[in-house]
Amino acid sequence: MNLEPPPTGLDHVFRAEVLVGDVEDHGFTRAGHRRVIPILGGRLSHGIDAEVLPGGADWQVVHEDGVLEIDTRYSARTTGGGLVHLRTRGIRAGAPEVLEALLHGAPVAPSDYYFRIVVELETSVPELRPLQDSLLVAAAARGAGRVVYDAYRVR
Repeated sequence: MNLEPPPTGLDHVFRAEVLVGDVEDHGFTRAGHRRVIPILGGRLSHGIDAEVLPGGADWQVVHEDGVLEIDTRYSARTTGGGLVHLRTRGIRAGAPEVLEALLHGAPVAPSDYYFRIVVELETSVPELRPLQDSLLVAAAARGAGRVVYDAYRVR
């Protein structure tokens, strides 16, 4: 038997627009330069219709070169009342002046930096449960007070 990997591609699953609060700078900890950004709300759309609930956060580690390790956890409530738990992990990297501008909320073109994440989804909502067994990746953009990303399922 010829063992060839199957063809692959990406299928758009949803768009997330996540509203975020001010950076809480924890300084240098055992993990590195720790920052926490509270999640205030937002919306999932274009495939999943849900309200992002306040109370989650992005627990970041900032490396010496300015690259961020992203680690978010938050919940959303679908229009049918079901809950979806989301976790994203990834990196945001770019030239030092670009990363500094993003830190201060200045407008920066998403093409000027690299912001990619892996999305894990957990839910008891029947129509969304298959997404728990899928690899989801996303391209993201950071603006003043919000993060927007498009999540894709890898076929």
